[in-house]
Amino acid sequence: MIFPTASLTPRPIRLNDRIRNWAWRSMHGEYGDDAMRHMSVSLDDIEGFDQLPEIDRQDIAIRRIAENAPLRICEEELLCGAATLGSGIRHYGLATYHGVSTYECRSHLTLKLDKVVREGLDAYKADITARLTDPALTDEQRRMVLSLDNAIEAIRIWHTRYLEATRIARPDMHAVLQQVPFGPATTYREAMQTIWFIFAFTRLCGNWPGIGRLDWLAGSYLENDLAAGRITMEEARDIMASFFIKGCEWIQSDTPQKTGDAQHYQNLVLGGLDEECREVTCSLTYLALEVVEELGISDYPITVRLNENSPEKLLRKIAEVMRHGGGIVAIYNEPLILRSLEREGYSKLEALNFANDGCWEIQMPGRTNFSYSPFDGLQILNEVLGLNSDGPAPDFPDAESLYQAYLTELSKVIDGLYKKRIADVYELREGRWRAIQPVKPTSVISLFMDGCLEKAQFYDDLGPDYTLRSPHIGGAPDVANSLHAIQQLVYVEKKLTLPQLVEILRRNWEGEEVLRQYVRTKYAYYGNDDDVADLWHSRLLNDFADIVHKCAENRAHPVKFVPGVSTFGRQIDWLPNRTATAFGYRKGDILSGNDSPTPGTDCAGATAMIKSHCKADLVRQSCGAALDVKILPATLSGENGVDALMGLMRGFLALDGFFLQLDAVDVKTLLEARERPQDYKTLSVRVSGWNARFVTLNREWQDMIIERNAQARGV
Repeated sequence: MIFPTASLTPRPIRLNDRIRNWAWRSMHGEYGDDAMRHMSVSLDDIEGFDQLPEIDRQDIAIRRIAENAPLRICEEELLCGAATLGSGIRHYGLATYHGVSTYECRSHLTLKLDKVVREGLDAYKADITARLTDPALTDEQRRMVLSLDNAIEAIRIWHTRYLEATRIARPDMHAVLQQVPFGPATTYREAMQTIWFIFAFTRLCGNWPGIGRLDWLAGSYLENDLAAGRITMEEARDIMASFFIKGCEWIQSDTPQKTGDAQHYQNLVLGGLDEECREVTCSLTYLALEVVEELGISDYPITVRLNENSPEKLLRKIAEVMRHGGGIVAIYNEPLILRSLEREGYSKLEALNFANDGCWEIQMPGRTNFSYSPFDGLQILNEVLGLNSDGPAPDFPDAESLYQAYLTELSKVIDGLYKKRIADVYELREGRWRAIQPVKPTSVISLFMDGCLEKAQFYDDLGPDYTLRSPHIGGAPDVANSLHAIQQLVYVEKKLTLPQLVEILRRNWEGEEVLRQYVRTKYAYYGNDDDVADLWHSRLLNDFADIVHKCAENRAHPVKFVPGVSTFGRQIDWLPNRTATAFGYRKGDILSGNDSPTPGTDCAGATAMIKSHCKADLVRQSCGAALDVKILPATLSGENGVDALMGLMRGFLALDGFFLQLDAVDVKTLLEARERPQDYKTLSVRVSGWNARFVTLNREWQDMIIERNAQARGV
């Protein structure tokens, strides 16, 4: 068994052959293929089901899933519970009535798992019982609370089935299930079993939740067990490996090529400070990193919260994992994010608990309903320049006038998003803020969200403590590069007028190859630590953040409206509506991803790229701003490579970066994988907030990854 690596340094071997073989089988589709043989459960036998109230239909469906979904117990596993219905992989249709899915699923959320670990589901049952005694509850609210109770009973049914299945076959797991998840965890294994069981049931019902701060959730249990001699580090590692390997249960041996097969939002966050500003990093942190270092499992993208006092040992371990490629580990700049969250009105105590939405956008785990609205910032500039029309080309006296016209149109887009996502969606009704239109019941999700029980309102009905809507600007580096080229070419060098340039771009640079190569090579663009070029990028992000915040200020509304910077691969979807650019790219060229330089424009290396990114006041981008850095694996060999990666991370923190995704992969390997996919089944690449096995990407997405990595420079 060989787990691929981009590094000349081989992956370490710490786990025994039995567990490594199990990992290999799981990563090559054994369990995903099995799930596809059991797509959903049927409700066709329930007469009049389609006439029942929607909340009743949901409760019945969840119970039927708990009663009938196939159980799976692997010989090697140390944690049990499995999302065995194939429709979960597709995010819909887990329970059907005459072939139609009966309820909706949710993603981009992270559950509240600390209470269930520390108190158990019986504590939730007690809270629900107490809530039902409130005479002020309306009939609608009472029915919602009862639905949460029904969700607990569905979990109990599933749990009872596993108790019975393990009684003889696996007495060790049976003993663990006697305690959790209904009682509080008392050991490391019980804590990990609780986390996995609740996560797996949520996925079994079709949802794609993030897991959040794993070492904060379970680290103290491991430390206590180690100190008491109840467990060895080797035994603890086997449990952690079981957790990661089971997370591969949706991999299929033959996945249709689209945008990748590992984007189920089951992200982990490690490290950082707790509520008392103590470092969370512990033995569990290193165990998690060691498992992915050995097995290369990419299905749990990991982000580590780093600060100026993060242990040197932690940075080294992160670097050792990064050099193997796959983009499995990314980093947050914790101090900057804490400042950003406090700026948005969160208390310091709340901010210290931040995690992500199962991708990388920032939120309060277990307390937030989150969604984002990506838009193409470059397309706005195209409209201002009239590049998609055949009318008279616009003219502006200087680059500043052009930029102000751009900001005017950008403000209109942001105002439109606020209206569409907030103002037209929620209203103050009978003293409570509610969704204007009826919402879908989401009992399993709402059960693990603070605020839903207290308000007796579902996840999509402003139930959680926070509802967050975030416009995300895409193509910001391309806009900055365009403005920089126009400023230099038209207003500084005066080689041609703006209307003349517009006509050239409308013709896709046809007949102007000399000029096109001039603008491609003459100017330094964003990503090369050039102050003139980077200023456009910094201004754009800062002004975008100001527009978003001004849009929401002075409005008595409970929904937060916060800015972020991303594309999540949408630069491919946006291609048909994009034109040639002023900085020398033709229509159809793939441009910048997230807040990373446009492919082909970054020529000064990773350090310069980070410096350019960090010149913006990223504390204003409270939802997040992602920088992707691709590095040639050959530059990361030996201790020098590890030291170089550690230096990049320290620099990113010192310069006030926000979120950094580092990946090491050789273009030659990617090209070989495209030609011989059967030999590269587990080759992982970082796409954006998720990882994907390269061979499961379609041709366009593979081209994007190859082109992006072709520009990778040494540290």
